[in-house]
Amino acid sequence: MKVLAINCGSSTLKFQIFELDGSTPLGRERRLAHGLVERIGHPGVVNLTIEEGKSFQEITKIADHGIATERMLNWMKSLGFMGKGGIEAVGHRVVHGGHRFVEPRLIDEKVIDAIEAMGYLAPLHNAPSLKAIRAARTILDSSIPMVGVFDTAFHASMPEKASRYAISRELTEKHRIRRYGFHGLAHRYMVERYATMIEKNLERTNLVTLQLGNGCSATAVMGGCSTDTSMGFTPLEGLMMGTRSGDVDPHLPGFLAQREDISISEAEALLNKKSGLLGISGLSQDMRELLKAESQGDANAALAVEMFCYRVKKQIGAYLAVLGGANAVVFGGGIGENSPVVRARICAGMEWCGLILDEHRNVQPSGSEVRISADNAKVHVYVIPVVEEVIIARDTIGCLSRN
Repeated sequence: MKVLAINCGSSTLKFQIFELDGSTPLGRERRLAHGLVERIGHPGVVNLTIEEGKSFQEITKIADHGIATERMLNWMKSLGFMGKGGIEAVGHRVVHGGHRFVEPRLIDEKVIDAIEAMGYLAPLHNAPSLKAIRAARTILDSSIPMVGVFDTAFHASMPEKASRYAISRELTEKHRIRRYGFHGLAHRYMVERYATMIEKNLERTNLVTLQLGNGCSATAVMGGCSTDTSMGFTPLEGLMMGTRSGDVDPHLPGFLAQREDISISEAEALLNKKSGLLGISGLSQDMRELLKAESQGDANAALAVEMFCYRVKKQIGAYLAVLGGANAVVFGGGIGENSPVVRARICAGMEWCGLILDEHRNVQPSGSEVRISADNAKVHVYVIPVVEEVIIARDTIGCLSRN
């Protein structure tokens, strides 16, 4: 089956077309085409490529994710991916499934309405996904089924002791407040790909997975399932990120609102958009720029990198305690996959728990799946580049086979 996987970020749209079936091993999917639309809403770049080598690049302004989807589908139509022998199904990543969607769902008007109703939980992400879904439903033949794959679903397995906040049950139930967790597709890919690589049953797989990019999260995985994760009710909780503060004293937004004479929403915006690596360094949210500035003597950049690595290390320690040890720690995401320096700093000093890096393996070229721990390590360390679109495509086929 040929499946189009659409992955909307807040200002990006990624897509991949795979040919696969329910028996295709993870990582062996045949990719037919892929593309990326960046900086949606601003002058940005459209990159589209088919595996035979044809490519297209354009610098233009695309107003929203609906227009980006239309541009992408028209390009695919011009190359023969529509009609007989073309796309047979479409899978859409939706960031927040709330309490209603804990597994992939065939998209119909009721599902669209439910996603829209939960938009307040992830306004930067669910709305773009809805624009892409509606554009695709308008353009594509109604015989092509579409499936929603939810980023929060992987964390629905968390036990109540990990998913609950220590607030009254009345408030919890009234407002459906819980630690939902995010980056579920990425963490799930790392878990399943790790199990496939080393030929280990998921039920016996205990990991700490790290999705480190502009957004960052860690997950404790027990028996192949999420048992705890660092993000919570919103993606602001947890690790220090590109522009997000991560964990802070809960009183801080109110304190800032009062002392800065701003609204609570403005205070929350400061924590979401002007904090993290950017806030500490005063320079950039890009780890590459910060490492360069650190090497040139920038003390604020150095502190930002140090704090980032310290908090990830602290989270690994906490999750190793929760799991009672683990088979491995897995790095994914833009920073996790591409920064040997950051990986080395995070893992430094963790020999006490059997986590030992091999310096030579750690500095191997980026972009490949590799074990970077020493042979004598009791807790191994892997780098696994994340391909969320593979999970979207596989879940789309799985959902359709059940309906």
